[in-house]
Amino acid sequence: MAAQKLTRGRLIQIIVLMIVLITAFIWRTVTYQKPVVTKVQAKVCSLNMGNCMFTIDNKPVTVSLLPLDPKANIPLKLHISNIALNPSATVNGISMNMGVLPVIFKQQKEGWLGEFTVPQCTADKMTWAIDIKINNNIYTSEFTVTK
Repeated sequence: MAAQKLTRGRLIQIIVLMIVLITAFIWRTVTYQKPVVTKVQAKVCSLNMGNCMFTIDNKPVTVSLLPLDPKANIPLKLHISNIALNPSATVNGISMNMGVLPVIFKQQKEGWLGEFTVPQCTADKMTWAIDIKINNNIYTSEFTVTK
């Protein structure tokens, strides 16, 4: 296909399109505001050692992981007690990037029960972090999984 001649009409189209794209880029850059999220990490507790305690809305909230000795490719349960709001949580690898895994919660009598499964890593032990988001605050806990 041979190159077409640059006519005056095509040049005007190119200039108008460039002006629109540059204007949109500048407008988006100037008006962008990052959402406010607070990461609460006064203490990062290990869920392998037992329950983690956080204070949310002036109430003590307990986070626990079952089983206490988690294994890869076996469903794990995350229990959050003493909270009325539906939490959202993600699990991500600390030792190695294994992607972000969602935790799916169901309401129970005394809180929320989430289930997830972590994949097997090439290392014998893998450390993971659970980021629990409640009211635009993120509460972090860690746990270690063995093969």
